[in-house]
Amino acid sequence: MGSLPPSHLDFSSANHGNEHHHHQEISKDNLLALFKSQQDLLNHFFKHLDLPQTLDFSRILLSTSGTVFFTGVGKSAFVANKISQTLISLSFRSSFLSPLDALHGDIGALSSRDVLVLFSKSGSTEELLRLVPCAKARGAFLVSLTSVPGNPLAGVCDMNVHLPLQRELCPFNLAPVTSTAIQMVFGDTIAVALMAARNLTKEEYGANHPAGRIGKSLIFKVKDVMKKKEELPVCKEGDLIMDQLVELTSKGCGCLLVVDEHHRLIGTFTDGDLRRTLKASGEAIFKLSVGEMCNRNPRTIGPETMAVEAMKKMESPPSPVQFLPVVNEENTLIGIVTLHGLVSAGL
Repeated sequence: MGSLPPSHLDFSSANHGNEHHHHQEISKDNLLALFKSQQDLLNHFFKHLDLPQTLDFSRILLSTSGTVFFTGVGKSAFVANKISQTLISLSFRSSFLSPLDALHGDIGALSSRDVLVLFSKSGSTEELLRLVPCAKARGAFLVSLTSVPGNPLAGVCDMNVHLPLQRELCPFNLAPVTSTAIQMVFGDTIAVALMAARNLTKEEYGANHPAGRIGKSLIFKVKDVMKKKEELPVCKEGDLIMDQLVELTSKGCGCLLVVDEHHRLIGTFTDGDLRRTLKASGEAIFKLSVGEMCNRNPRTIGPETMAVEAMKKMESPPSPVQFLPVVNEENTLIGIVTLHGLVSAGL
């Protein structure tokens, strides 16, 4: 049988049952109290964390010649995956291993050169306990990160790091809203410690994030985002202004780049210069050359300069500009970088 159309459904009982929810509110004082309580619970973690144990764990990850695998179940799995992704972004070999998929073939990724980190608040997660003997058979070094003292997972792993947990912020002490925060803080802090130990540079970090704004600001140079060759609005200083209007407006740069016979930059003439010249000269503009009215001391930039520096130079005093001619060491024009182009590139 097909289902009844919506007009035949009766939601009255459901609506009556949920009426009291419409009058529920969150007060400012209650919300503040919750944040303060969470802060206290996190401070308990920081105060009681075993630093020597944590240091040993960090050194094991740093010295491993293989891959650092992370695993967990439920909310801990999300944390494990996130920490693994953080390490990958910092140029460490890392991966998330699903405990279920591991028992159906993925365990083959583990070797004796690898470390397997198991996140579990209780340390009694059945899926992880089933995974342990299989991972040990592959020769991997196993580290459990748990919060309940004397748990079975800690007893069967090569190493355990205790993540002190006073209780969950949840009023029933059930929803993992503090334990997962502790796991995340612990994992990310270890990741930064490893990053510092490896002396990772900003350039190396940026190379791992080529599509993001961070990566682009660290990777992209002016030569990567500039217009060049036929895209350039070029003219000679002897050209009449009125003869170059099409060139001025058709290339989308808002300017003319004035060059000599060797293609060396002489100056720039902008659409703003055109308006000012027309206002000051009237009909005489028909006889004026670009060279007579151009700016012979424009801001320029080199092709190897970081693109983000080009944006800063455009915005610098005494007044912002919308473009920068790109010249080489001989002052030969090789391109133009525009503010619109930088923004379009994600900078």
